[in-house]
Formats: sequence, C-alpha cells, structure tokens
Amino acid sequence: MEILDEGELGDDLWQGLGDSKEERSVTVRRLGFVAQLLTRNNVAVIVPSVSPYKTVREENRRVISKYVEVYVDCPTEKLIERDTTGKYKKALSGEIPNFIGITEPYEPPTSPEVTIHSDTESVEDGAMKIFQSLLDLSLVTPEELKVITGKKMKANPLPKKARQAEAAPAEPKAEPKAKGEAKAAAPKGAKARPATRAARVAKPAAAAKKSAKRSK
Repeated sequence: MEILDEGELGDDLWQGLGDSKEERSVTVRRLGFVAQLLTRNNVAVIVPSVSPYKTVREENRRVISKYVEVYVDCPTEKLIERDTTGKYKKALSGEIPNFIGITEPYEPPTSPEVTIHSDTESVEDGAMKIFQSLLDLSLVTPEELKVITGKKMKANPLPKKARQAEAAPAEPKAEPKAKGEAKAAAPKGAKARPATRAARVAKPAAAAKKSAKRSK
C-alpha cells in the first residue's frame, strides 16, 4: 500500500504551482496520474487531498480502477476551531487568496462511496465506514478485514436490481395520451374503416346549409 499525501509531495510533484483553480486542478490530476500507475500494478493507494472540483475528481474516477471516494464533511466553523496553522484566520483576513472553504468554494460530491461527518463521528467510526464500504464493494474479504480490525464484518451489497437501476440512465417518461386521441394508423394496404354515423350525418347537413345560403 502507498499513501500519496498532498501535503508531503508538493516539492516533488507540483513545486511552483499556486492556489488558483487551474493550478489546483493540475495538482489533483498529477496525484491521480501517480495513483493510476500504482493501481495498474495492483498497489492499493490512499490519496488524502483537498480536491475541490467535481470535474477533476470525475476525471480521476474514469481512469483509476476500483476508485472509492471518501468525502470527509465538516462545517467551516469547526475547521476554524481545529486549525493549528493559523491559515483559516489569515484567509478570513484576506492574507491568503483562493483559500478553499473561505474565498474559494468546495464542490461537494453527489454520490461518494463513503461520507464521514468528522464533527460528529470519531476517527474510529470513520475508519469502520471505509472498511464496511470496501467489504460491500467486494474489494476486501471478511477474513482480510478481521486481521485489520479484529472484528468479523458482514458485507451488505446492493441488490442486483438496485445496482442496475443506479447504472442505467434514466428513461424519458412517455407523454400521457389525450382523451379521444386517435389510435395508431392501420398497416399499409388495409381497408379504410367507414366513417362514424355522426360524421356521415354531419356531412350532408353541412352541404344543405351551404345550399341554403346560395338560394338566399
């Protein structure tokens, strides 16, 4: 297993890059590229990173096999309270531009495999969520997890129908038929049906009315 920590690899992978949206996107793409090379050679990889933009995350998902997204959610107020570097305070005072969560928005994922609420859940709770997800996705076995956690865990995979429903694109709904809408046209060569009695009666009546107007 390898850990690609964004905070430890800056000098090697993106020295000289700043904090603009474009530069951050380059950072995340480079992390994804290294992760792809490792996973392609059957190396498990953990990438702790601030990856604020959906588009780049989805790019990495497409090229990395067995991709599992873990979204660590925490209110900004709690992050400021926990901050030991003073960066949040500097960002709030305008000293640090393009600071994610303060002056630059974070785009939360719509359907991550795991969501951890770090303001209410402990580190141990979060870890168990990740382990359970790996088990549910058949990426580890119960026996392997027992070695790691010391607990016997049971997989809770999605039912087959639910997996198919998530994978299949939504089908457009059929427009409801209006009352009295004509039936489908008859096959080519079929004899035309005689007009209804109402139509046969209406036609002579209209002709008679027209003749009456002429005679006046």
